[in-house]
Amino acid sequence: MERAQVHYEVLIRRQHNSGWTLEQATEERAKAFALAEEMLADKRAIAVRVTKETLDPQTREFLTVTILDKGEPERTRARKQRDETEALCVSPQDLYTGHARERIGRLLDTWLARNRATPFELLHRPDLCEQLEASDMDLRHAIQKLAIPESQARGGSVHEHMRAFNRLAQSAIDRVMKDARKGVLPKTDPAGFAALGERLVGAPERQYLMGAAIAGVIAPAASWSGKVNLMLDLADAAPQSPQARTLTFQVLEQPLAEVLGSTMALNELLGPNLDLGGFLAALTRLSAAETVELLIGVEPAVARLMPPLEGAAARLANWLDGPHFETVRRAIARRVLKELTGPRRLRPKDAAGEIEVLRALAMGLTAASGRLMSLEDVQNAFVERSRMLVREDFVEAYLNGLERTPLGEVEALLWLAENVTGPANKRQASRWIGGKIGGLRFETDQRQSSESASAKLAGLAKLQRGVGRAGFAPEDAAPLATRLGEIGGLIEAENQLTAAVARAGAPVAHRLTLLLGLAIGETAPLGPAADRAKGEVIKLMRSPETRAELARAPEAVERVRSLLKNAGLAA
Repeated sequence: MERAQVHYEVLIRRQHNSGWTLEQATEERAKAFALAEEMLADKRAIAVRVTKETLDPQTREFLTVTILDKGEPERTRARKQRDETEALCVSPQDLYTGHARERIGRLLDTWLARNRATPFELLHRPDLCEQLEASDMDLRHAIQKLAIPESQARGGSVHEHMRAFNRLAQSAIDRVMKDARKGVLPKTDPAGFAALGERLVGAPERQYLMGAAIAGVIAPAASWSGKVNLMLDLADAAPQSPQARTLTFQVLEQPLAEVLGSTMALNELLGPNLDLGGFLAALTRLSAAETVELLIGVEPAVARLMPPLEGAAARLANWLDGPHFETVRRAIARRVLKELTGPRRLRPKDAAGEIEVLRALAMGLTAASGRLMSLEDVQNAFVERSRMLVREDFVEAYLNGLERTPLGEVEALLWLAENVTGPANKRQASRWIGGKIGGLRFETDQRQSSESASAKLAGLAKLQRGVGRAGFAPEDAAPLATRLGEIGGLIEAENQLTAAVARAGAPVAHRLTLLLGLAIGETAPLGPAADRAKGEVIKLMRSPETRAELARAPEAVERVRSLLKNAGLAA
């Protein structure tokens, strides 16, 4: 028996007084549920609904069953009468706007992907119009997916809306087919493109005609990369006069933006084996190539983590660095920020690698902010992503990938803390560190370690300086630094390190240097151990023998004086 045709629709309400609108239609149930939950979580909708649409083979109509309904309940209100001033698609020309093309792309996503085409091409290529018209089921299905939410939002029956949209679609198809038969649609190639641009500047339907010429040029491409290369060939051959050049790039930008808005096309263009972190890094390099190249020159980590661009992608990056394709460049940047604030892991199987690639992205996007997006938008995106990095599931995955020594865990958490942003996320990171160093396990490991006392104190001092670098609020950093100082004090007291250094037979300048290193937090954490070292320094400096010995070694005096100033023991 033939399997029933099924798809799932995600409907949303953005405000209390608004109706249900179609956000996306898909054949994947899990994808529909995930999108609905994401829209609610991101507060892009106050209510979401997922319906299962099953095609009745007899009536050729879809039977609707609601399988998810979440969010704010719908308020009862009088049906809104249609406002005649509302922007609706009522003529074929209305389908050429950016909003309409975006909707066409969502409604016909499967058909367009199967034909490796964009909505722009469909609206300008008679061969695609003919194929869609022949594929009656795909067109009917798309119209029904559009008519149902329109009926709910604006009133009227589904069949009324279906008839109206069907007439509109048929008019648009007939227009392109008729213009093709009459020879109205121009044909060109890169060699004749500049002349065509100059000729169309004064034409009444210049954008439509230029679009038909561009669609015809890229039609033979067998791959998305091929389409991009052909569009860039046209960009290279664009006319030089201001009006004609402006027209050319206004129209070229439309299909280019649609290609780069497709995940399938981007995977082909940037490389199919990239995880989300690598994908976003490649997009960042694509949209801000010059800035990223400069950053790569000074940051080895960025050079290692930014995937190289090759072929059509490298060529496109050069164009995006110029004055043209501003909309495309900003769309790429918006996609990067959207993915950063989304729920997907950047490196699903490598938590430590996720922190590294996020750091590289932060440097790249911050350096490129201003031209691509505001610095505030970049910062907000990384605050949102940082919230994921301090969640329990991520921290456990991160620590499980390490050798689980207590000291190693704290060092790893400090590295994590340095790479998250936002006061709440910094505070949560400090709590993770406080939980580790405040426990008996960490203290016992440090006190019973086989390392020398001086090595253990130096390690604690390094952790304490890491706390200072992590950007914690003073009230969060102080308890951590104090706890590390207390453990250092216990280790020093058990080993009598300060007293042993003070009474050693080494030259006094050498002993003072060692003690002052402890006192200023360089080789021991600030706290009891540093205070005891400072006390021994004071005792030594009061000794006449010390002063006499220092007077005989003037080369050591300046070094000791500098350390004394750092310790607050000299003016």
